[in-house]
Amino acid sequence: MAATLNCASLTSARSAFAGRAPTSSKVATKAAPRAALKVSAETPVMIGLAADSGCGKSTFMRRITQCFGGDPKPPAGGNPDSNTLLSDLTTVVCLDDYHCLDRFGRAEEGVTALDPKAQDFDLMYEQTAAIKKGEAIQKPIYNHVSGLLDPPEEIKASAIYVIEGLHPFYDERVRELLDFKIYLDISDDVKFAWKIQRDMAERGHSLESIKASIEARKPDFDAYIDPQKQLADVIIQVLPTQLIPDDNEGKVLRVRLIQKEGVSNFDPTYLFDEGSTISWIPCGRKLSCSYPGIKFFYGPDTYYGQEVSVLEMDGQFDKLEELIYVESHLSNTSTKFYGEITQQMLKLSANPGSNNGTGLFQTIVGLKVREVYEKITKKEVAVSA
Repeated sequence: MAATLNCASLTSARSAFAGRAPTSSKVATKAAPRAALKVSAETPVMIGLAADSGCGKSTFMRRITQCFGGDPKPPAGGNPDSNTLLSDLTTVVCLDDYHCLDRFGRAEEGVTALDPKAQDFDLMYEQTAAIKKGEAIQKPIYNHVSGLLDPPEEIKASAIYVIEGLHPFYDERVRELLDFKIYLDISDDVKFAWKIQRDMAERGHSLESIKASIEARKPDFDAYIDPQKQLADVIIQVLPTQLIPDDNEGKVLRVRLIQKEGVSNFDPTYLFDEGSTISWIPCGRKLSCSYPGIKFFYGPDTYYGQEVSVLEMDGQFDKLEELIYVESHLSNTSTKFYGEITQQMLKLSANPGSNNGTGLFQTIVGLKVREVYEKITKKEVAVSA
């Protein structure tokens, strides 16, 4: 359906739904199991991925979509600046397309892209709900090059429909349409280190300008984006390493896979013995790793008052093909054959995070998304070993 983007109409929508977004850590002490959704074979399974800008959502999407086969590409013959990616079974939609203020409008209004005032949540809900019903939509395009809103593109329902961006869980109406929710949580220290590496080394920005840019975004991030992680089923948390004292380079990372208990169609991955608390330093003869080495942790925990299982990796791999040694000690990974995690990692070996826990846990989450799809639809995704 075509729709007119109108920020004036968004004021009432924001006041109606902002109150439904998480604003504190006061949540139920245990996640209540969601009822398994009864859908027809034609109903898309809907996945949400929330994260700040510049946190690696694009690479994460490639890891998820490759678990379903096919090569994700923009719509053929469409706008070359489209943010949408299509493959055989998947559609990935960037929620920046639901900005109701373009770059210049945000500047005039004095708001950032993180502010709900700059989003058209009514249209986001209407079109996501239409896709859920199997209908085609005329989705707007936010042009990241020009900063303008381009003419819409037609998007049809697919087996897997992924919405990724800043606000996938903010509006309760949209949130209730999702079958599985993921949050990519990059700590402030790591974000700062990454931005310095990119903007100083590659773009010639000063340290002062980088700090100012981060500080300008932080209030809106803290108010509107970060609280959504409480609503996710799985959180990938990226932190500075604990293996190097006072490290501030952000090159070696400690990554945690936080998995909520009691989520329909989802069984947490574990290391060695489910429910135990385990700290593991892999054998150096079987897993090559230079200083500062690699350390794994697994155990039960609570996250904003909810029971979770946490799998953690600190350090990085030297030889990615040796990941098979680690994979052999993991259970409930949702793989279809021995070594599938390692195979998937090797396919994207040149992508960021492929030598550390970000790539490993993104790959595992991709396999979990595939399993969620199979459990809901009762269909098997064909893979080749």
